[in-house]
Amino acid sequence: MPEGDCTTYRAKYGTAVSEAEAEALVSGICFKTGPPRATGVELEWLIHEPHRLRTPVSTARLEAAYAALRALPLNSQITVEPGGQLELSSLPAASLMECVSAVSADLSVVRDRLESLNLALTGIGADPWRPPHRILHRPRYDAMECYLDRAGPAGRRMMCSTASVQICLDAGHEEPGPLGYGRRWRFAHLLGAVLVAAFANSPLQDGRATGWRSTRQAVWAAIDPGTSAAPPMDAEPRAAWTRHALDAPVMFVRAQRDDVDWAVPEGLTFRAWARSGTPRPPTREDLDHHLTTLFPPVRPRGHLELRMVDAQPGDDGWIVPLAVTSALFDDPQAAETAYRTVKPLAERACPPGAPAAPRSPLYLDAARHGLADPELREAAAACFAAAVDALPRMGASTAVRDAVAAYTERYVARGRCPADDVLDRHRAQTHDRDHEPVPENEHEKGSLR
Repeated sequence: MPEGDCTTYRAKYGTAVSEAEAEALVSGICFKTGPPRATGVELEWLIHEPHRLRTPVSTARLEAAYAALRALPLNSQITVEPGGQLELSSLPAASLMECVSAVSADLSVVRDRLESLNLALTGIGADPWRPPHRILHRPRYDAMECYLDRAGPAGRRMMCSTASVQICLDAGHEEPGPLGYGRRWRFAHLLGAVLVAAFANSPLQDGRATGWRSTRQAVWAAIDPGTSAAPPMDAEPRAAWTRHALDAPVMFVRAQRDDVDWAVPEGLTFRAWARSGTPRPPTREDLDHHLTTLFPPVRPRGHLELRMVDAQPGDDGWIVPLAVTSALFDDPQAAETAYRTVKPLAERACPPGAPAAPRSPLYLDAARHGLADPELREAAAACFAAAVDALPRMGASTAVRDAVAAYTERYVARGRCPADDVLDRHRAQTHDRDHEPVPENEHEKGSLR
């Protein structure tokens, strides 16, 4: 490219990156190692009128509500998902309790403001009643929708109808051991299936039971695997993630202006784009955008982002998965116990020739059966016991410890999850409405695709 053209190109898009430069950048940022110290959480919520979850809220009302929320003095960052879900992202906190206290305070302010607008938050993994409807119309989301539609309708549901609790923890030490980043990376993928099962909370879609305790997780399993699959679990983490990221398909190629549609290439990986330089050479900003379009169950962003937990019921339901996961990762004794507990699950997590999570047999069983799966129930019982034992050592408050203990007794000890409560209510309501029992296999009907 002539020098004059290079200058113009840099002004429009930024400095182009080669394949080798892209590999170095991804490898350098994916795992930032050191002693585990920080904890964070990202909470997604559905918004609706109080006691009217089935009724859509108009786009104009949602936009007004978000404008009001952005004006609040919060420590957490407020963002909006394409379907209007609210996301609250904490700052990195120095401890579990610091994170819990800061986010709880922000949520109290947010709820009060929404109440004044006759709106409320609901924690559930997938909208049980309303069809997906996108309220954000920007080039990025237009292009994402176009790309995801190629694999079927699950992509739109993922964008517009799902909500989660995403737990963010430090990558860990460079050295091996319970707190080493290699162990934590593998542990996150194995424990992830236990978390899917224990916190499944989305058994309905379009007003019907789907056959999945976590319909949200099933939706993620149905979208394009180039976007949502995990890299090989047993390979060296940095090399595996770098290779995975560069060999993943590119969702879009940005245009210079926002009033121009972004290109949606087919079958173009970032590696191939860097090698060919067409339709234009990729830049560092293109690489940054590309990394944000990868949605595996565990995403390395310097820290580890665990993305497999359904949004939880109640005002404070999110605290239990955050506390349990933090304890199992950051307390050395609990980390060792939990790792030994989940290690045998690897036979189901990555059998030869099987797809990676979230399509692996283990993840699909966790999403479909929850803790009715005997092996996952046994693993959850041991992991929750280790967390209960560790939380006092981590300085967890009595309220947090009591919440984890109560959840353990109500769900884990009984082989249940919040989805089972939803299904019980749904069957009772259906029975009352139709004056006849709901067949036991009713939840097997319906399709996510």
